[in-house]
Amino acid sequence: MTNQEILRHIDHTQLKAVSSWPEIKALCEEAIAKQTASVCVPPAYIKRIAETFGDQLNICTVIGFPLGYQTTPVKVFETEQAIADGAGEVDMVINLGDVKNGDFDLVTAEIRALKKAAGDHILKVIIETCYLTEEEKIRLCQCVTDGGADYIKTSTGFGSDGAKIEDIRLFKQHIGAGVKMKAAGGVRTREDLEMFLAEGCERIGTSSALKILSD
Repeated sequence: MTNQEILRHIDHTQLKAVSSWPEIKALCEEAIAKQTASVCVPPAYIKRIAETFGDQLNICTVIGFPLGYQTTPVKVFETEQAIADGAGEVDMVINLGDVKNGDFDLVTAEIRALKKAAGDHILKVIIETCYLTEEEKIRLCQCVTDGGADYIKTSTGFGSDGAKIEDIRLFKQHIGAGVKMKAAGGVRTREDLEMFLAEGCERIGTSSALKILSD
């Protein structure tokens, strides 16, 4: 697999709370030069990126990040604002409290509400696998499918662990035919990148892909 083939699947990411505009601007310039799938950035930078770079790159952002426990109306508003500011994709974090309470209907309803807010734009659903049992992961594959989301995503990168190939294999068995997969968190080597792509991930979220591939 060539570097460019890999980069077409990368969400080039910078989500640290202390991210400065020079860092975000450099991220965007790298994404344009290397033709990554998107940049994944904090919501507060969307409008400035759109005004600076126009349609040269695809902007992805995060909703309810990183803990997911905001109320659904707040997440809907975040999504609407992100799209209005120029985001092409949004990665939402589910409410893990609902999962632990067994309220999977609420999880599905929230996903459906955010997909409605996102419209034709891509919605990815972060389920934060490191905190879940296998049964919860399976149930959430159904929630993501029934909610009409475009992707299921492993992790925020801010949890206790990141993407595991075993979870991608589990997703493949239980997501609907129209749902794609994104791995994120802890993807640190070229072997990792190629492994997740070979298993069927359409996207990989990482801040280190360019360094990995240049090395």
